[in-house]
Amino acid sequence: MKLLKLVPDDTNIKFLKWRVPFYVVSVLLMILSWVAVFTMGLNYGVDFAGGQEVRLTFEQREEAPIPQLRSLVGGLGYGEPVVQGFGQANQVSIRVPLPEGVEDTPGAATEIGNRVIAAIGQEYPAVRTDGNETVSGKVAGEFRERALWALLAAMAAIAIYIWVRFEWQFGVGALFALVHDVSLTMGFFAITQLEFSLQIIAAILAIIGYSLNDTIVIYDRIRENLKKFRKMPVPELLDLSVNETLARTVMTSLTLLVALVPLLLVGPASLWGMVAAITLGIFVGTYSSVYMAAPLLIWMGVTSNSFVPQEGKADQQEKIARGEA
Repeated sequence: MKLLKLVPDDTNIKFLKWRVPFYVVSVLLMILSWVAVFTMGLNYGVDFAGGQEVRLTFEQREEAPIPQLRSLVGGLGYGEPVVQGFGQANQVSIRVPLPEGVEDTPGAATEIGNRVIAAIGQEYPAVRTDGNETVSGKVAGEFRERALWALLAAMAAIAIYIWVRFEWQFGVGALFALVHDVSLTMGFFAITQLEFSLQIIAAILAIIGYSLNDTIVIYDRIRENLKKFRKMPVPELLDLSVNETLARTVMTSLTLLVALVPLLLVGPASLWGMVAAITLGIFVGTYSSVYMAAPLLIWMGVTSNSFVPQEGKADQQEKIARGEA
């Protein structure tokens, strides 16, 4: 039986030929992503924002009356509500801030949710309650802080690991690629205003893991080729290494997409944001391994001498001087 080959053995794509324009575009996208985060903000889920969140389904309607709900709930006196669709067109999530001191009164926050549900039920009798959840602002703040530290710790540990396994330049390249992936994912959620919850933090950690795995595979081949082809120019060697691992990269990405796309199209609404983040991460993670992590090695001066053992460097220099290496 003939094996399926998605990438021919003789593939020779000049990936790094366009490394400078790709790098400029990527840096601009990173900057724009953080501008979007700081100006537009993230649509924090109840995990991070605190408050009372009510989820409803309008069973006899094809689409939830979001503008009317915003006006109705806003008139209850609990502050400006956040009303947005989620899942199907007739499903809606309503989040209202909790008045000061309500968190200290057992059951008071749930009662606020019940009043919101009752008020909506009077106007729209055929409505089903899917959730009525409370998260305090203090707990939400702790969640945000811990999530941030988890991301930073993961990225720092990865950089140290790459540094120890390869050279410090590789650690810098891998860390920059991960910052790129996280930045674009955060920008995506800021622009789309999809709910940003603990599930999304888990998705970002999964993106970091996937991107790291792809970067290490390419870095490992680069290290082998640096030892094997000592006279080959570094840009050509990096292109060779990326092409040699391209079949593995394509197959891994397609395998993941086979599992993710059905979830994205017909999966439960509660998982849509997380699946969308991971799907985006597959593309940006693969891209960053080639166009972020690899070109930095050139600009940081990585050469074949980086992998000559210390005791053999003097001999190597003598051979170079004699023209034997």
